[in-house]
Amino acid sequence: MNRHIFLIGLLAGMVFTASLPTHAGESKARAPTAKQPAHKTYVARKKVAAASPRKPSFGQKAGLHGAPDLLALRSSVAFVVDQDTQEVLFHKNESAVLPIASITKLMTGLLVSEAKLPMDEMITITQDDVDTEKGSSSRLSVGTQLSRGELLHLALMASENRAASALGRNYPGGIENFVSLMNARARMLGMHDTRYVEPTGLSSKNQSSARDLATLVGFAHGDPTLRELSTSTGHEVEVGRRTLRYNNTNRLVKNPAWDIGLQKTGYISEAGQCLVMQAKVAGRKLIMVFLDSAGKLSRVADAERVRRWVEAMPVQASKLSPMARSEFDAKMMLN
Repeated sequence: MNRHIFLIGLLAGMVFTASLPTHAGESKARAPTAKQPAHKTYVARKKVAAASPRKPSFGQKAGLHGAPDLLALRSSVAFVVDQDTQEVLFHKNESAVLPIASITKLMTGLLVSEAKLPMDEMITITQDDVDTEKGSSSRLSVGTQLSRGELLHLALMASENRAASALGRNYPGGIENFVSLMNARARMLGMHDTRYVEPTGLSSKNQSSARDLATLVGFAHGDPTLRELSTSTGHEVEVGRRTLRYNNTNRLVKNPAWDIGLQKTGYISEAGQCLVMQAKVAGRKLIMVFLDSAGKLSRVADAERVRRWVEAMPVQASKLSPMARSEFDAKMMLN
């Protein structure tokens, strides 16, 4: 009898303990036991820390995402211009100066291409090319040797940071001269809102406006090397005994609905998701710039929204009066 009473009390205590509530957000890690090693407690806490919210971009801090637009874009900055006529089709915060992330590599590629340096010259990845700004990873380990042409391909197509760093470091005069020339080239092109401090885009101090970047895209599109490498869908390089396969960071280059002549993507937390392109849409050569987009896929979705909008325009839309254009835009919003 006493034994039965003891068992009933023990079970009641277990049920009461199990029913105690846990606080919201509290880690469920318990004190280590013989069956639960101490490192599991660390792993559980690490997962909670990893779930902390991402820090806001410069555009979010400036309140740029609050600006309305007729296409409901997720990018806080957008600029679309006809490359031939220079007619501005769409603009949103186009003069805001923001970090541009790996869009930087377009200027890096332009300088390397214009210098007519030997593309078959072998360049070694060194410790100087390792990212100490953001701690990003790379499949190009220290000691890897690739030709200048292969590094340029990976920098433009796959946004390889160590490749871009090595290109700048091995430019005549070294990295300091290279960065100085990046800024000088920007000034020559009339990009007065643009500043570079390094060739990869990992630094948030690399900044520009959408108007300036449209100028860069239009000029860079005239370089056959940049057109070919930036729109390549994929590329393989031999690194020792390994073959590394790289893909384009812009999924639109594989989309048959798009005719893209030049492109570059970019991302760091301070810049948000970025995309610049030259593309033919509805028979027109357009330059598109999207900066500080809110989600991983939203920059591509914004490009699709713009393409559908342009394709829906009347053929004579470019000749419409401002009032008629506003009426057309209003109809598009209703649709």
